[in-house]
Amino acid sequence: MLILGLQKTTLLDYPGKVASTIFTGGCNFRCPYCHNRDLVIPPADVMAYSEEDIFAHLVQKKKVLDGVCITGGEPTLHKDLPEFIAKIKDLGLLVKLDSNGTNPEMIKELVKNGHIDYVAMDIKHSKEKYNTIACMKSFDLTPIEESVEFLKEGLVDYEFRTTIMKECHNSDDIESIGRWLQGANAYYLQCYKESEQVINPIFSPHTPETLRSFVELLKPYIPNTHLRGID
Repeated sequence: MLILGLQKTTLLDYPGKVASTIFTGGCNFRCPYCHNRDLVIPPADVMAYSEEDIFAHLVQKKKVLDGVCITGGEPTLHKDLPEFIAKIKDLGLLVKLDSNGTNPEMIKELVKNGHIDYVAMDIKHSKEKYNTIACMKSFDLTPIEESVEFLKEGLVDYEFRTTIMKECHNSDDIESIGRWLQGANAYYLQCYKESEQVINPIFSPHTPETLRSFVELLKPYIPNTHLRGID
């Protein structure tokens, strides 16, 4: 598995847990606002971590860690992800998976085998506008819809989340997303923030007031809707 990053300790990536975050390389989306450019499109001279490096760290720190967050890139592109996660579970650690939802079969396998304890799935946009952000050459929403419906069954703790940008999301879009995700366990709107690793730095955040109004629009559909990234 291509591992391009390791954050040894985080209190933010896994809700309520002390975790390490592992960053996998490669993604099948090309979201222009993505702040992990070198993970999505790894440079030729990229330095990867070996599994031995990762597990040496986890074994050393497992007494202070609650779990591990696996993010990317898109982790489910890696066929050996289930085996990798099984080794983490053998250490007695919880596992959170961040995913774009394009591989529902792997998500189902991981959940049904008890290999993951929490899933955070990105929702890029309303169904009608999804590929305006995902930027896939050949786009089929069906796998994403399948992942959404599977997670809503509640077999694993989960959240949906959307990074909100002024140039991309308006109130009509937000209501459309709300109708799609209606009844979900939790939904987070994440405020867009600029960084050096953004693939195409042409976006800007909505005002906090507008973001709060979006939350109010969503609450009739998903009562457990909140904001992230507001200073």
